[in-house]
Parts: sequence; C-alpha cells; structure tokens
Amino acid sequence: MSEQILNILCSSKKIERDGGVVHLHKMLSSNDPEERICLETRIIQMLTDSDDTPWETKQGCLLGSKEIIQRVDLNNERESEFISKITDISRKLLTDIEVRVRLESGEVFGALCQKIGPTVYEEEKDFVLNLILVNLERQVCVDDSSRIEQIESEKLFEKLVGNGQRRNSADAAQIFHDTAGWKNLETSLKCLQAMVLGCGTSFQPYVNQELLNLLFRTTMHTNRFVRETGFYVFSALVKCGNTEKGKELDTMCDTNPIFVFGHEFSQHLALGLADNWSQVRLAASDATRHFLLALPSSQARETFYPQLLPQMCLNRYYIAEGVRIYSQETWRQVMGSHGRSMVQRYIAPTVTYYTTATQSDNHAVREAACACIAELASKIDQSAVRPFVQVLLDTLLTCFQDDSWPVRDAACLACGHFILCFSEESTHSMEALYPLFFANLGDPISSVRQGAAASLGNVVRAYGHPALQIVLEQAKTYLGAVKDQLAETDKYTQDSCEGQARFGVIKRQRDNDMELHTDQQMYSCGSLAPKMGRGGGCSNHKFNRPSQPWEKADGCVYLLGELSSIPEASKEVLKLLPLLANACQYQHYPQHVVLLETVCKQLPSLAKHLGVRAFKAYLDLFLDPVFRSIESENALTSSAASQCLNQLSSLIGPNILRARVNSYNPRYLDRLDANIFIAPF
Repeated sequence: MSEQILNILCSSKKIERDGGVVHLHKMLSSNDPEERICLETRIIQMLTDSDDTPWETKQGCLLGSKEIIQRVDLNNERESEFISKITDISRKLLTDIEVRVRLESGEVFGALCQKIGPTVYEEEKDFVLNLILVNLERQVCVDDSSRIEQIESEKLFEKLVGNGQRRNSADAAQIFHDTAGWKNLETSLKCLQAMVLGCGTSFQPYVNQELLNLLFRTTMHTNRFVRETGFYVFSALVKCGNTEKGKELDTMCDTNPIFVFGHEFSQHLALGLADNWSQVRLAASDATRHFLLALPSSQARETFYPQLLPQMCLNRYYIAEGVRIYSQETWRQVMGSHGRSMVQRYIAPTVTYYTTATQSDNHAVREAACACIAELASKIDQSAVRPFVQVLLDTLLTCFQDDSWPVRDAACLACGHFILCFSEESTHSMEALYPLFFANLGDPISSVRQGAAASLGNVVRAYGHPALQIVLEQAKTYLGAVKDQLAETDKYTQDSCEGQARFGVIKRQRDNDMELHTDQQMYSCGSLAPKMGRGGGCSNHKFNRPSQPWEKADGCVYLLGELSSIPEASKEVLKLLPLLANACQYQHYPQHVVLLETVCKQLPSLAKHLGVRAFKAYLDLFLDPVFRSIESENALTSSAASQCLNQLSSLIGPNILRARVNSYNPRYLDRLDANIFIAPF
C-alpha cells in the first residue's frame, strides 16, 4: 500500500499529488509501523538514487516527508536516522533548479522546526542565511546570457512606457530587475519564514540585529517579489513576539524583541505600506497588523503610530481590493472605536504623508490620497484640521489637474467636502476652482460628471445665492449648447497635444489587425489611462479630449438633481426645467439616448425634492422624452424610462399619472400600462 501511495504522491499531475497527501495521512493515522518504515526507506532511496530524478518525484517525496515528520518518535534511533537524512537532502534541494522543489524543501525545514524545536534553526541558520546573502545581488556574466537579459529588458521597457519613448538602457535594466525572478533568493526567504513559524515563540532569542539587517536588505530590494517575500518573513517574526496582555511597558521593552527593535521595524513597514506594487503593500499590511497586535497594550502600539498610522489610513482607500479590504479590517482590529481620535492626535504626520502621496507616480496612490483628504474634512474635528486647510486645498488643486481622470474625480469630490466644511478658508480658492468644477461637469466620464455635480451642490450650500447664480448661468449655457452638438462625433478623437487617445485602452480599430495587440503599451490596473506621471495644466492634459455639448448637458442634469435638494435653490431649478426638456428634444446625434437615460433617472428625484405639486406643472414637458426612451433600442435607456414611470406613479399617484398621460397623448396609455407595476393587495 505504501508503494501505491508513493506513486500517487510522485504523479506528474498536481491534483493526484494533492490526493496522495490525503491518502498518506489516512495510512499514517492507522499506526502501521511496517508500512511507515517501508515508506521512509523508499523516500530516502528515491531522493538519493539519481541526480536526474523528475522534479515531481522530488516534490512528492518531500510532501510525504512532511507528513511523516509530524509522527516520528525522536527517541527511536531508526526514525532519528530518517530525520537526519531528510534534513541533509532538503538542504541540498534548497538550491534545486525547480522552484516548487525548493519551496517544498523549505516547508520540510519548517516541519522539522515545529517537531524538534529551534535547535534545527541553530544548526541550519548559517546555510540558509548565507544562501539569502549570496543571492541578494544578481550576478551578471559577460556572455550571451547577459545580451539576452539586455534584449528582454528593452522589450519590457518598451511595453511599459510605449514604443514612442526614447529607450534608456539603465531604465530598461531597472524594470527587468524589478520584475524578473531572482534565483534562489525568494525560496530561501520562504524557507526562513517556514522555520520561524515552525519555532513559534521559541524563536524570540534568535531575533537579533544581524538577522534584522539581512531582512531589511530584502525589504528594500530592487525586485518586488523579493520585497514581498521579505515582508512575509517579517510577519512571521512578529508573530513570535510576546502577546501577554497587561504586561508592564518597562518590562516589555526589555524582554520583547519586537518592541526592542520596534522603531526599525516600523520604519521599514512604513516604506512597505507605501510601496508602488500592490503585492508588496499587501505583504507589508500583513506584517504591520501582526506587528501591532503582537504588542500587549494600546500604549505600546501608540509609540509607532506617527510612522505607521498615515500609511494604514490611506491604504483603506487603495484601489487594489485586497489591500483595501485587508487594511480596513486591520484598522478595525487595531484601532477599535478610537480611529478618529488617533488620526486627530497625529494629524500633522498624517497631513504630511497625504500631501506627499499626491506626488506619487502611481495614480492609484494619488487617488487614494485625495479620498483620504476628503475624509479629513468630513470626519475629523474641524479645529484639528483647520491649521492645515490651506496646504490641503493647494494639494487638491494640483490633483484637480492630474492626467488620470480617477484622480481628478477624487480631487473634485474632496474639494467639495472642504468647501462645505471650511467655506471661509476656501473662499480665495474659488476663482481657480470654478473652472475646474465646470470642466469636470462636462467630462467624458459619467462618474466624473456626477462627482462634479455633487461638489457644485456643496459649493451652493456653502456660499448660498452668489454661488447659485454662477452655477445656474453655467448650467443654462451647457443645456442650451446641445443644439450645437455635431451629428457625427468621433468617439476616438486623438489628443491634439500628444497624439494619444483620451482612453487608449478603449481605442481599437474596427478590424482585428494583430499589430494592434502585440508588443503594445501596458496599462495600469484601476484606470483606463496608461501608467503616467502626475501634474499637467488644465488645458494640457496628455490624455484628454474636448468635451462634447451633450456631455456638458448630461452633467447639468446631475447638477439640477443635486440643486433640487437645496431649499433655497429649488425655485431656480424649476425655472430651468423647460430648458432641460428642450435639450431632450434633439435626437440628431447617436449619444442622445445617454442623455435621455440620465434624465429618466433624475426626474423622480427632481419631483421628490421640488415637491410633487410644483413638479406636476412641468410634467407634460417630459412625457415625450420618457415614452421615446421606453421605445429605445438601448436597453439601459429603456429600463431607466420604465423605472422612471413607476417611481413617478408612486409619487404622483397612478390614477393621476394615467389621467395626465391620457390628456397629453392617449396613444401613450398602452405603453404606460405595460410598464407600470401595480403591487397586489
């Protein structure tokens, strides 16, 4: 039976190897000594017979060894011999050519540490740590392989920055080193991680400056995979820290190695939490959570908040979902109900970090920073934020002119929050902000238009009638310009400044030319814009195209919906309804269905906020656009119109709505009846 299980463990198919582990576990649980002796002998034999043993066989034997190690009797001489042999073999396989074999060898060392204790680490640390040390730097040989590496580097560089950019061999090499594999370094770090986890709290005496200096080099390594693995080793180290609750701080400072080296830990964790690669941020977030939770009291944690709290706070808004969700859960576990008070207490380093983050080359970081700045305005005590309002507003003004539309959108929303909360301090910035708000109101991206409408609503709430008049004048201009919309618009208009499309990832020719999909510029996650720098003037955005008149009118529909919820603006909004209805009559351009969809979505909100009685006077103006939308071939427009009728029926009353429709155009009754849902009694 042992031979049969071993054959499954060494199968060429992973699913069978995994199943072999389950069968082996069942066999070892039966406590049949003869079967186990036979299995141990065959594993050692298969791992030592030949140097050309298939990697699947090596990995399968190591998988079996981990199961056996958990059940060995260390007092038994024969089993002690097996432990000695498998240790020697695993040490050799740590430098195997196959990465999966190297990883499994590290797991075997972890199992040995768990079974035997830290003596395994004492015996093997020189070899493992030296293996990490010698692989920290890439050895470049002057031969054909170095030429191949140079060619691969240049290809990768062209994909990342575009073929139109000037090639720089140093930049190309840096990109290659940051993304390519790094010999045995990662797997050696994984081995160290497994050994630390295997030792548990018994590893505390081995956390010394020499070990940490080596790990610090990995967390600052040029290769992102090495940095990621280095932080996971950090996470394993801090898990072995003292977690006794209620221990005196003075005593803890002397006995807990995590606190002894805490400031060095937090310094490198802060860098990892701000890393440009999401995977590294996630690894650093994992290490940070365990680092803070390993400390026995909130007093001990607070020592490190000036370095870690701003980064932890920003990552709650980071665009990568794994980082964002993990950081939000860390915030709940570490801060509890004291998050706001902690941010308020350390507001100065938080503001400093946020403003620095808006200068990052990673647009996702800039977007998250803008969201965090908005949070400061809306959630933190105004007396704490007020000294920094000018700095934050200046920062947002820069972000408002960013190349990336998600950053502009986040900055727009943040400015709206600041104006509402700090209207007096924001007054002098309004001259620069109004043009930016109106530019976003006509942006080609729908969500940006909605954000601009919400922010302009906050402007009116903050400054009242003077601001309302400025906003309404712009709305009249935008709504009236729909008549000038060209019948044929090019969705893929090239930018006049740099010859690039507003959304390059969307721009595709109608044919399927393979050259369009081969060795092309790479794009970053979370944005339709390529990886790009920050900055650029309002009229000099590299990825921008002029707004279409219908887009400006569409933004005004959202704006009217926002203004209708402001009591002092409701009468002025009513006066603009005829102009809005008139804009809906133009059907000469393809995108008119999008404008109709927005109108159908906003009409129920307008009726609710303006008052049903006042709105009914203008209802007939919108019946043609709504029923025309129902017949649209665009499913979204048709669905929005159907929902609009149902909501208006609930607000006005089904009988009243039916009577108004019948009076206006009896031919619409059939379509009204087909789309109104009447709940059963």
